[in-house]
Amino acid sequence: MAEERKFYIVCGHYGCGKSNFSLNLAIDRAKRGRKVTLVDLDLVNPYFLSSGYKEKLEAMGITVIAPMFANTNVETPGFPVNLNMVFETEDDVIMDVGGDDAGSVVLGRFHKQLAETDYEMLYLVNRYRNLTATPEETLEIMKEIESASRCKVSAIVNNSHLKYDTTWETVEKSLSYAEEIAKCCEMPLWATTIPTYLYKDDRVRSLAEEHSEINWYPVEIYVRAPWESGVPDFDKI
Repeated sequence: MAEERKFYIVCGHYGCGKSNFSLNLAIDRAKRGRKVTLVDLDLVNPYFLSSGYKEKLEAMGITVIAPMFANTNVETPGFPVNLNMVFETEDDVIMDVGGDDAGSVVLGRFHKQLAETDYEMLYLVNRYRNLTATPEETLEIMKEIESASRCKVSAIVNNSHLKYDTTWETVEKSLSYAEEIAKCCEMPLWATTIPTYLYKDDRVRSLAEEHSEINWYPVEIYVRAPWESGVPDFDKI
């Protein structure tokens, strides 16, 4: 995997899995003894906020900064007054940015502070989402996000999945797609995610290891829609 940074920005198309990836990134670093601050910048979609897991995250020692009135029926939540503190903290910072250019406008408010930060801006791609099925479509959305946020993407994360229907074949069929995107924009492919439940399977792990050029990043599925059964199993972490 690429050299680790202290400041990560996670962006991408609506529904590509930004919040779930951000949660995994924050939890993984906290488990390694790092102090972590997770910033929820998603003012676009109130149903999939990483801050919805604030209580569990704070129990792990992760500081959560979220829009005021997030996860309520308030239509236009705002930012807390202490948001600028993320540029002063010694914590590792992970920013979960709202979908596409609409959510990235919010990030643009802080482009001057970010310009002075050694940040890694990870662009998540998902071959199986509408409007990102081809590298051309995916790159167009990336350009829109960069323009709105006034920040530059620095690496690609292949987060192609079909939620609970993801199989090894689902992931494998996305590899050439992600490689082409990284090649076209001349950026590193930071990682390819794979659901933990798949990676624990000996057969799948063996197949994955045949792709020695891939940086595999196993992820738990924490973010669930209100209509999906079950609850995230934070207790096993």
